[in-house]
Amino acid sequence: MCGFCGYVNQKDVPNDTISKMADRIKHRGPDDEKYFQDDKVSMGFRRLSIIDLAHGGQPLYSKDKKKVLTFNGEIYNYQEIRQELISEGWEFETDVDSEVLIRGYEAWGPKLLDKLRGMYAFVIYDSANNEIFGARDHFGIKPLYYYDDGEAFMYGSELKAFMSNPAFKKELNLSLLPIHLSFEFIPSAETLFKNVFKVLPGTYFVHHIDEKKTETHRYYKFNYDHIDNSQTVEEDAEKIEAIVKDSVKAHMIADVEVGSFLSSGVDSSYVLNEASKLKPIKSFSLGFDDPKFSELSWSTDFANQIGQKNTPIKITGEDYFNFLPTMMYYMDEPLSNPSAIQLFYLAQGTSKEVKVALSGEGADEFFGGYNTYLEAIPFERYQKFVPSFIRQALAKMATKMPRFHGRRFLIRGAQPLSERYYRVNYVFNFDDRNKLLKDPSLNVDSGAYSKYIFDEVADKDEMTQMQYFDINTWLPFDILQKADRMSMANSLEVRTPLVDKEVAAFASTMPIKTRINKEGTKISLRKAAERALPDKVAMKEKLGFPSPIASWIRQPEFHERIVEAFTSDVAEKFFNTDELLRILKEHDEGKSSMQKIMTPYLFILWYEVYFPEDTNADTINKVQLQA
Repeated sequence: MCGFCGYVNQKDVPNDTISKMADRIKHRGPDDEKYFQDDKVSMGFRRLSIIDLAHGGQPLYSKDKKKVLTFNGEIYNYQEIRQELISEGWEFETDVDSEVLIRGYEAWGPKLLDKLRGMYAFVIYDSANNEIFGARDHFGIKPLYYYDDGEAFMYGSELKAFMSNPAFKKELNLSLLPIHLSFEFIPSAETLFKNVFKVLPGTYFVHHIDEKKTETHRYYKFNYDHIDNSQTVEEDAEKIEAIVKDSVKAHMIADVEVGSFLSSGVDSSYVLNEASKLKPIKSFSLGFDDPKFSELSWSTDFANQIGQKNTPIKITGEDYFNFLPTMMYYMDEPLSNPSAIQLFYLAQGTSKEVKVALSGEGADEFFGGYNTYLEAIPFERYQKFVPSFIRQALAKMATKMPRFHGRRFLIRGAQPLSERYYRVNYVFNFDDRNKLLKDPSLNVDSGAYSKYIFDEVADKDEMTQMQYFDINTWLPFDILQKADRMSMANSLEVRTPLVDKEVAAFASTMPIKTRINKEGTKISLRKAAERALPDKVAMKEKLGFPSPIASWIRQPEFHERIVEAFTSDVAEKFFNTDELLRILKEHDEGKSSMQKIMTPYLFILWYEVYFPEDTNADTINKVQLQA
């Protein structure tokens, strides 16, 4: 696992800029650093050694030295691809997956991407064609950004690397603030920095150096075009058993010790159990002193049952709030998911013993694990039996009435799923944002922003549409984003066997009846897990990542920090501070969600890190030093 960065040279950019950019992301690769520069391009690489410790250095070159590679990730089927290339006459000098990438690109060009199984982001500079080629894995496990303002072009594993390049013009993309307030992330290639773009999952870019032009191409898109309605729960459970076994085995390949995260849920327990069949494996679990929120007893008991060592890790409210500004530095863009900091401390404790850890992300998205998917059942029935004009009339009446049981259902029942699905207004809805934003003219319809994703599966049932939306937004931009940033902040490689090309290929064939029904979620996955795990683990209700943050917010020492932020100059710049304080008061009274506090609060902290009001203060450097 590594980090890389690079740029097209400009006359006003000093030669040592590349090393300064790489230093920004040295947490991604503390073991080694190397660089490449010619008259057109500069490339930097930071290495975390996992496979072939002695020979895995980068940049790596093609046989004719015309192509140069930097790569972050793991290719799990690289041995098979290597053998295919050898059969075609290609020769290898090492046994590392990075050499398979450069030789594969020499042999097949972008078609190499169709063969890969793994988590990866890589860039290849082709000096013969004056091109920079960059690609990101199928689901966005590993990050890749680029900056293109029509003059300067640069790329990197984390966009903070751009801050060390004088050609980078740091500007807030203010038009996206309402979108962030709705989703808690930006569900598109755009970012909160102008001219900075995420390379989307399953996508590659080509930057033509002479023309100063960047184009992107999608090489993979998850879809539900091959659903097999004849499949049964029993059949799908058997297939899941085989697929998970194979995927865990592939994800265990390393020349260093591999550990595993462990919560009380079925996903991480299933992954750990499969891994333990291959070799002894240490597990690591996060909890709190308050037993109402801590799952440590569950995870410790399970690890003991399968004969594996479990290490409990605890955090306090002071740990949490003290780390928030540093978390915003590592995250690049603000993310208010409360489990992000918990992941940081879990990764921190894990990294003291191992360099690689397995994790259970992805099962809920691919196998139908979120309880919110069950909402589709009453809504589809309501829309089927109640004509649209009646639903519209009832919704209009309900909006004018005081709160009553069923009011929200009537209002939402008149909306299409692209507006109704709770992820679309996950934190603040349109009316909320009108009250909150200092400039309400910025407000936009968040449903319209992401409607195209629902349109891609408009012919499918609503549960399937919800899963599809989550696979294309929630998974890459929230779940995998925080997993990558919080682990790599601790120089720990996290692998996700349930976010895998082969797992997804099977999940895309599953009919809704083998994924979710009115009795519960992840039906087939749980059935597969039942055969290997204790019943209380296999059938445990989805809890997310429980934490006491909501109660910490009410404690005076932490409450005061939020009040200070909500009345700061930064808050005044973007928000109606009276509305912020009203929301905080509602939370104190148990009437408002924690996310409505943490989303604006973390945006303010993020802005203070990346856009300090004192332009002479290098806040980013200060936070980096603290980190």
